[in-house]
Amino acid sequence: MLGRILDIVAIQAAPHPLGTPFAVFADAARAAVAAHPGLDLLVYPELHLYHAPHADRAEANAALRAAAKPIGSDLDLALAALAAELSITLVPGTLCESGPMGELFNTARVYGACGTVLASYRKIFPWRPSEPYDPGNGWVVFDLPGKGRIGLTICYDAWFPEATRQVAWLGAELVLNLVKTTTHDRAQELILARAAAITNQIFLLSVNCAGPIGMGDSLLVGPEGEVLAQSSGRAPGVIRAAIDLDRVAQVRDHGTCGENRMWSQFRPGEARIALPAYGGHIDPTNWNPTHRTPDEKAKP
Repeated sequence: MLGRILDIVAIQAAPHPLGTPFAVFADAARAAVAAHPGLDLLVYPELHLYHAPHADRAEANAALRAAAKPIGSDLDLALAALAAELSITLVPGTLCESGPMGELFNTARVYGACGTVLASYRKIFPWRPSEPYDPGNGWVVFDLPGKGRIGLTICYDAWFPEATRQVAWLGAELVLNLVKTTTHDRAQELILARAAAITNQIFLLSVNCAGPIGMGDSLLVGPEGEVLAQSSGRAPGVIRAAIDLDRVAQVRDHGTCGENRMWSQFRPGEARIALPAYGGHIDPTNWNPTHRTPDEKAKP
């Protein structure tokens, strides 16, 4: 019997240089939807619309800051309208967001099929010292009605296990990690993607930009760490997969490989475990992933 099937298309493509007309991206998205009828979710890599082709990093960062736009900009509205036109959920990579106090954020925006914004996440771990972005300060998950809950992380976030663990705890069954890796550590990131899926028993999509800018190697991982789809190498490519989000609960109930049930680790009445690195603790009464609505995510 079919479960909650989510049909995903992820585009491994080179990013658009700053100043590229929006119509170029819009036409590419239309072509992707036409080539893959029936898709639910269309995902692009980090900063897909914001490539600064400057050899000097300081000049590139200045160009990104100059190109940043606030939430509610013409670009924001155009992306929402495009998602509505195509009747899909659209993740167009990440945007350079100018914050209300002069900040520069690397922000993932999710646009729903009705033209509404479903989620907005500011990258918490910018790649320092190279990236110019200010860190965000909140984890984000969102619900696709009739499908399931999705969490957002951006590129270097994946190097911090706490990031994926937090959105998984908030109930994310699929985590979208939007990536613009241009360096030679992509091989390590593939290991991190599989490890995060295994340790959190979730689906994880890591979509990277293509060459000549990016290192490619995008992949979709299942909740037992299995690679479900992959775009190997740096060439442009497409990942398409229909995943059953009910598998997350099945793996957690029966254990990874029928063995490990990490989210059911604690018994009633067991003591808290101190986490000195964070000045906090693990509370066994609050250990299992939540299935609360995103509006309730900040509640204890």
